[in-house]
Amino acid sequence: MIGRSALIVVDLQIDFLPGGALAVPDGDVVVEPIRDVVESGKFPVVVATQDWHPAGHISFASSHPGREPFDEITLHERPQVLWPDHCVQGSAGADMHRRLPRNPLTAIVRKGTDPDVDSYSTFRHNWNADGQRPPTGLAGFLRELGVDAVWLAGLARDYCVRWSAEDAVDAGFEVHVLWDLTRPVDPSSDAVTRTIFAGRGIIID
Repeated sequence: MIGRSALIVVDLQIDFLPGGALAVPDGDVVVEPIRDVVESGKFPVVVATQDWHPAGHISFASSHPGREPFDEITLHERPQVLWPDHCVQGSAGADMHRRLPRNPLTAIVRKGTDPDVDSYSTFRHNWNADGQRPPTGLAGFLRELGVDAVWLAGLARDYCVRWSAEDAVDAGFEVHVLWDLTRPVDPSSDAVTRTIFAGRGIIID
């Protein structure tokens, strides 16, 4: 067992898998390997995160007349990618994959619940109108459990996994990314992601 460590399974949800509203290429390839790691007993703390957007969320292209998915706008003075409607609260697309075991999960963290703020990271929401990035509470929860190192897997490597890894460093954790258990929205982003991880001291496993 890895002492004082947590596995964070990021957004392994139907809408991010093939056939979903915002499918990550080859996202289904990571499902079974992640299941194996969750069930291995190596991690005393296992947290799953879940995008959980209200209908009409500000990050949806459909909320901005004349805009298309993957357009970029300025939101709260920051760049914002507009997405297809996805992971709407209570929808089938918001469900976590049925092959992700529930019993070993220590907690499920829902993010993106504020209709006016997007949320990539599992640790902090994106910027709000006040220029702040409100915490999700995950960092404090993990510290209460004595966790000092986190391992990240899931979707997507270039957005929610990357932002989570960077915020975990800022929160003072030792950070590892299980690279083969992630997949990006844009595969051409991998070189940039590796450079960012190296610069932040994030360990690729």
